[in-house]
Amino acid sequence: MSLPTKGRVLIVTSVGDVEIELWATETPKACRNFIALALEGYYDGVIFHRVVPDFLVQTGDRTGTGGGGESFYGEPFEDEIHPRLRFAHRGLVGMANNGEKNSNDSQFFITLDRADELHGKHTLFGRCIGDTFFNVLKIGQLELEGERPVYPPKIRTVKILDNPFDDIVPRITAAEKRAQQLAREQGIREREEAARRKSVKKNTKLLSFGQDADHEVEQEALFKKKSITRPDLIQPETPLVPISDGIPQLGSSSLKAREVAKEISKEGKKQEADLSQIRQKHAKEQLSESERRQAEIVQMEASIRKLRRKRGASESGSEDDEQRDKKTVKRQGASYLEAEMAKYTTRKVERDKDGKKKRKDESDILAALNSFKGQLKSVPKSAAPDEADDTEGNPEEEGIEVDDDKTWLTHELCFPKDDRTETERAERDYEVIDPRNRSARAKEEEAERKRNQRRNRAGRR
Repeated sequence: MSLPTKGRVLIVTSVGDVEIELWATETPKACRNFIALALEGYYDGVIFHRVVPDFLVQTGDRTGTGGGGESFYGEPFEDEIHPRLRFAHRGLVGMANNGEKNSNDSQFFITLDRADELHGKHTLFGRCIGDTFFNVLKIGQLELEGERPVYPPKIRTVKILDNPFDDIVPRITAAEKRAQQLAREQGIREREEAARRKSVKKNTKLLSFGQDADHEVEQEALFKKKSITRPDLIQPETPLVPISDGIPQLGSSSLKAREVAKEISKEGKKQEADLSQIRQKHAKEQLSESERRQAEIVQMEASIRKLRRKRGASESGSEDDEQRDKKTVKRQGASYLEAEMAKYTTRKVERDKDGKKKRKDESDILAALNSFKGQLKSVPKSAAPDEADDTEGNPEEEGIEVDDDKTWLTHELCFPKDDRTETERAERDYEVIDPRNRSARAKEEEAERKRNQRRNRAGRR
């Protein structure tokens, strides 16, 4: 069990509140120093300058560097190591030092995990209570640059909830310290305003007599704006000449209208010429496209002829086909490719009287199948070994291909006789064990055992 605490404070930070209980009986100097500095407002505005993930967070240095801090006693005070206070879990509050013994000031830390290596080196004087410790964990998860947070949170104030030391007299209270800070900031602003007023230039053209010089009103210098004119651009006024009513007036407006009409007519003619050129160009492109397609068709026809020659068609027959195709093409006025495609697209479908498609005549297929069956029956079964003997007697003719080889017609599909050995072996090797059958068998055995016990008891009676 942990030792009973005496004293409680609430640290209000920018990430949330942290409530701490103090062991004032076991560590009186550290607790008195912490409460006195809190009453003076020393920790107000101090940042958490050091964060070591899964180890600790540290604060208490007004300079924010980790190298400052002062104690309430005016000098570093000694360590208070208690044998029953150990850093055995997270959320424990201890005094930070500069690596030497008895060098405690205002800096303190809160552990984020068990830290046995700190025992005997740092004074443990408090612990976090309740859910407020999760706000400390938030600080431990901040973005860091080394061990310093990129955006360090700060302590806004420290509230004393239970003060175990009623005799503490702070050197200055937090309210007085805030008042001094406000007065200092006001003085700085006043000095900056006075310096700004002195830098303003006075209007030396005004005369001042006696006391009027002290209350002189500062006036800004007035500048006369120069008129921006160009006399050379001003057009002289022309006198109006009277014109008789009978003569039509040919002024500048009519001349301008004629010029505009001429320009419009010129632009229209130019646009018409451009349109005619575009049409001619489009017609040429269409003509070249048709010529290109015709050349492709001729090339495809030549390739079709070559394929026919490769298939073994005779020269006379091919010439007759070509002449016949050319005649049909000339007669129909279509290309050779279109004529070939028409043979397949215009194929007639034979239909019966009711308009349904007639079934294909498969009599020739059935006849071929029956003739093949007859060949199979007519070939003797002893043809295969004779052929094998011939091949053994003439080893020189092994590489010669024989097209009339009919020994394959004597082949038969045979299976070995099943004596159930292989089947039984397969069933034994691939036996499936169902756990449900095993449990059912176990229940049956248990029931059989109970029945036997009952029988034995009845026999003894």
